Amino acid sequence: MTAKQEQTAITPTRAQDYPEWYQQVIRAADLAETSPVRGCMVIKPWGFSLWENIRAALDRMFRETGHVNAYFPLFIPLSFLEKEAEHVEGFAKECAVVTHHRLEAGPDGKLVPAGELEEPLVVRPTSETIIGATYAKWVQSYRDLPLLINQWANVVRWEMRTRLFLRTTEFLWQEGHTAHETKQEAWDETVRMLEVYRKFAHDYMAMPVIAGEKTPCQRFPGAVNTFCIEAMMQDRKALQAGTSHFLGQNFAKASEIIFQNRAGEREFAWTTSWGVSTRLIGGILMTHGDDNGMVMPPRLAPSHVVILPILRSDSDRAAVLAYCEELAAALRAAQYDGAPVRVELDARDQNAGEKSWQWIKKGIPVRVEVGPRDIASNSVFVGRRDKAPRERYGQNRAEFVAGIGALLEDIQNSLFAKADAFRAENTVDIGGMDDFRAFFTPANAGKPEIHGGFARAHWCGGAECENSVTNELSVTIRCVPSGEADETGKCVVCGSPSPRRVIFAKAY
Repeated sequence: MTAKQEQTAITPTRAQDYPEWYQQVIRAADLAETSPVRGCMVIKPWGFSLWENIRAALDRMFRETGHVNAYFPLFIPLSFLEKEAEHVEGFAKECAVVTHHRLEAGPDGKLVPAGELEEPLVVRPTSETIIGATYAKWVQSYRDLPLLINQWANVVRWEMRTRLFLRTTEFLWQEGHTAHETKQEAWDETVRMLEVYRKFAHDYMAMPVIAGEKTPCQRFPGAVNTFCIEAMMQDRKALQAGTSHFLGQNFAKASEIIFQNRAGEREFAWTTSWGVSTRLIGGILMTHGDDNGMVMPPRLAPSHVVILPILRSDSDRAAVLAYCEELAAALRAAQYDGAPVRVELDARDQNAGEKSWQWIKKGIPVRVEVGPRDIASNSVFVGRRDKAPRERYGQNRAEFVAGIGALLEDIQNSLFAKADAFRAENTVDIGGMDDFRAFFTPANAGKPEIHGGFARAHWCGGAECENSVTNELSVTIRCVPSGEADETGKCVVCGSPSPRRVIFAKAY
C-alpha cells in the first residue's frame, strides 16, 4: 500500500465485485445473516434497530394521514386467492402452501405430515384477499367508509434466488389496505401514499427516487394502476423501493365488499393497497455504503454517536471514562430530529483503532475519540462517517455538544446530495437503439458491471417493444415518471410516435 492509498475495511471493493461487496458489508456491519431455513434471514440487533426506526418514522407518517394499524391472519384459504384470477396467477409460483395440520411418527420412527386439511392454506404472500373478506363483513353502508388500515407483518414468497434484504423467502413489511366510497377517493389515496413513500425516501433515507406509474406489464397482479418509487443504486441498477396500487373495484368484486350508497343503491367499494419492506435496508446500504462498509443516514441510524475512550495506561482509565460518561450524558440531553441524540459509549477493553474500524463498518454517523490530551484541553476528536476515516478534527467539547444536531443534519443532507449527484451523472437521454444497446452493454466482457444507469427514452406504449429490450438486454421500464411534461418523440425500439420519455434500467 502506498502512502496515498486509503485502507479499506471491505474486501472486495465495489469496483472489484459489487454483489460480493454487498454481502460483506452486511456481515461487517452485523446487520443480518442467513438462517438454517433456505432463503430466510436472521436480522441481528443492529439491523433490526434500523428496521425499527424505519417502521417508527413510516408509522408516524401513516397516522398523520389518518390510518390505523390492525393485524390479519398469516394463513389464507386457497379459495380466497382463486376468486381473483389475475392475482392468483401472478403469485402462484411464489406461494408456500400448508396441506396438513400435524406430524406423526411413521413406520421408521421419523415424523411425517398427517391430518390433511380440508382446504389448503397459503402462507401470506400479500393480504388483499384475506383483508377483502374481512372488509366485506365490516362494510354495509357508505357510513362505514373509508377504511384506512395498515398492518406490519411478515410475508412469504418462495424465491429461487435470494439475497439478504433484497429478495428473501420471508421478509418484513407493511401493507396498507383501504376501501372507499368513490373512485376519486381511492385514486387520491393511491397518489397520497406514493407521496408518503417519496417523502420518506428523500427525508429519512437520504435516497433520491423517481415516482411514477408502472407499465401494464409491470403492474401488481389484479391492480388497475400501480405506482412506484425507483432509486438508483451505486452499481447503476434500479431498486423498486415502494409501491402503491389503485385496485379499482376488482378485489371488491372478488371479495364482495358491497355497500349501500347515498342513493340507497348497492355498489362495490373502491380499494387500494400499498407497501414497503425490509428491502429498504438494502437500498440504504447500496445508496450510501462505501468501501469501508455501511453508511447510515442519521435520521434512521440505530445510534448517532459513538464515544471511544483512548486508554493508553491504567492510570488514565478513571479520568477518561468519567469524562466520556459526562459527554455521553450531555449528548443524550441534546436533540436531533425532535428526539434525544442516540449515543453509544464503547468502553470495551480493546484496541481503540480496531474499535473505530468496527464502528466505521457499522456506519454510525459520528465517532468521537477522547484521550488524556482531550481532557486537558476540554475537547473531543471527531470523525464523520460521510468523510474519509482519516479526515478527523478537534473541537471544543461544549461547542461540539451544542452543535451535534446541526452536525447530524449536515451529514444527512450531504448523503442525499451525493446520491442525487450520482443519479444525475448516470441518467442520460437516449434517442436511438444503437446508443441504447451501448449504454446497457458492458464495455469489457468479464469485468464488473460498471455500465448503465437510468436511460430516459421514448416508448410507444407497446408491450412488444417493452419485452424486446427485456429479453435482449435484461432492461425493464422502471416507471413512467409523474409530473413531467409531455415530450413527443419516437420510440427507441420501433420508431413509432411516443408522447413522452420513460425510465429504462436494469433492476434488482
